[in-house]
Amino acid sequence: MYTINDLYDLDHTLAKDYLSQFTYPWEALKGIKDMILALGETLGDDYEEVSEHVWVHKTATVFPSAYLGAPCIIGPETEVRHGAFIRGSALVGANCVVGNSVELKNVILFDHVQTPHYNYVGDSILGYYSHMGAGSITSNVKSDKQLVVVHNGTEKMETGMKKFGAMLGDHVEVGCNAVCNPGTVIGRNSNVYPTSCVRGVVPANSIYKNSGEIVEKN
Repeated sequence: MYTINDLYDLDHTLAKDYLSQFTYPWEALKGIKDMILALGETLGDDYEEVSEHVWVHKTATVFPSAYLGAPCIIGPETEVRHGAFIRGSALVGANCVVGNSVELKNVILFDHVQTPHYNYVGDSILGYYSHMGAGSITSNVKSDKQLVVVHNGTEKMETGMKKFGAMLGDHVEVGCNAVCNPGTVIGRNSNVYPTSCVRGVVPANSIYKNSGEIVEKN
C-alpha cells in the first residue's frame, strides 16, 4: 500500500520517468536535485529560465515577493503567491498553488497540488490533487536525529534516510494545522483531521482522526 504505483498516477508529473525507476517513493528523494537539473535542460520554449536553473512556465504566475531557489521548475498555470519561499530542489507541477509563507525544499508536487497557506513541505512527494490545509506541515527530521523508519502496524521498513517528510498519495486531504511526522505515508483518497499528529502508514480511502483511530471511508 505504499509503493509508488500504489500512491501515484505518474501521468500527472514531469517526474514520471524518474519515479518509474523506484519501488518506494522515498527512494527518489536523494536524486530530486539532479533530476530537476537534467529535466530543466529538456524543457521547451513554453518555459523561461528566469535565473540559473530556475525554469518557470510562461503561463505561471509568480508574485514579486516570492523567492525561487535553484534548481526548481514551476509548471503551467501554477500560482506562486506573495512571500512563498522555494528553497530549491522543487518540481512544482501544473495548476498548483504555492501560497503565502509556504516553504518548499526537496519536493515533487504533482499537478493540481495545493499548499496554499503557511505550509512547510520538505523531503516529500505530494500526489495529484493533494491538498494541505492552512498551517499543516511535513516534519522531515526526527527529534533524536535517528534514521527514519516507516511504520505500518507492526511492520517496520528501514529507509536509511535522516531526512524524510511525508508521501501523500493522489487526492489526499490534510486538515489545518496537522503535522505529518517523519516517515508518514498516506494512501490515495484519504483525509486527515485538522490538528492531527500523523505517523506511519495511513491506508487508502481512510479518515485519520487521531493516533490509533483510523476509519474506512463509506
